[in-house]
Amino acid sequence: MAIVAFNNVGKQYPGAESLAVTDFNLTTEDGEFIVLVGPSGCGKTTTMRMIAGLEEHTQGTIEIGGRDVTGVAPKDRDIAMVFQSYALYPHMSVRDNMAFSLKLKKYAKADIKQRVEDAAEVLGITPLLDRKPRALSGGQRQRVALGRAIVRQPQVFLMDEPLSNLDAKLRVDMRAEITKLHRKLGVTTFYVTHDQTEAMTMGQRIAVMKDGIVQQIDTPNNLYQQPANVFVGGFIGTPAMNILAADVADGSMTGEGFTLTLDAAHKDAAGARDRLTVGIRPEHLHLADENADVEAGTKGSRLRGEVEVVEPLGSLTMIQVRVGPTKVTAQIEPHQQVAMGDFVTLTCGADKLYLFDPQTEQTLIGIDAGVADKPAA
Repeated sequence: MAIVAFNNVGKQYPGAESLAVTDFNLTTEDGEFIVLVGPSGCGKTTTMRMIAGLEEHTQGTIEIGGRDVTGVAPKDRDIAMVFQSYALYPHMSVRDNMAFSLKLKKYAKADIKQRVEDAAEVLGITPLLDRKPRALSGGQRQRVALGRAIVRQPQVFLMDEPLSNLDAKLRVDMRAEITKLHRKLGVTTFYVTHDQTEAMTMGQRIAVMKDGIVQQIDTPNNLYQQPANVFVGGFIGTPAMNILAADVADGSMTGEGFTLTLDAAHKDAAGARDRLTVGIRPEHLHLADENADVEAGTKGSRLRGEVEVVEPLGSLTMIQVRVGPTKVTAQIEPHQQVAMGDFVTLTCGADKLYLFDPQTEQTLIGIDAGVADKPAA
């Protein structure tokens, strides 16, 4: 196990005008599970490869276990990497695939045998040790790839979208398996994904990246409840947060098709601004009684529009409503009957509104999550 520290790390490729990664700063806890998440091209895989030494950072320093690894070869960094492709040798058995790196380092045969068998037991693949990769399912191959990393007993695990080749159900199962494996082994782990559901369910802390810049590093709950800016608010959460542009006057925010009332805390956050960007989570929108002027708990907030999409999901129903020029997603109860083409009114409690500065896009106020999670480093 080891602490990994990024100190003002940057990466610029030859001939590129801008940095692929800019001023990355992060210090892990020993044994922490860190997820790097963001859209394609945000720099998350480049960051992972810089830890591994497969890419040379051009600014700052990276430390693993208190050692500056600048210029240290990948094989000497005491890390193990699990790739998106399983990268198994097709002509070798599972046992030989897992043992290969240890044989290269000339470990004793008895030690290799013990490490392979221990890792296979942890991963539940002992009956597969004599099979070839072609005889394995996708999930079994992924376990073998994990086993090959585990046998090395590294200070740091690096996982680059390891579940992207699996079907949806198997991804869910493997997320749980990797989380349990990390809890058992306690090895510092960096996990790269573009899937924010994976990030939220697996990471102890998440680094959200965009255009090579870290937008926020925090716990999953804090990212969801207190996003640092519009991008984080819109990226974290499924379905995505609704974003609206509003004029502010007399304690209310208005736009085409909606009026939202500010409570005292939101008025203070808004200050003297006459324009705001408003965020509303789909689960905080509810169907209103269209004959009522004010519904209890909503303080007069109203969004009116035509239903364009209805998605029954069993335990809940998602609807998309055209409110002026904006498509708004709301989560309603499955017994509530709504059809495409209906005109509906949605409500939202004033305490459930996120406010952002329209120029900087930085958060002015989020939702009080009660007892805060551990803050970001």
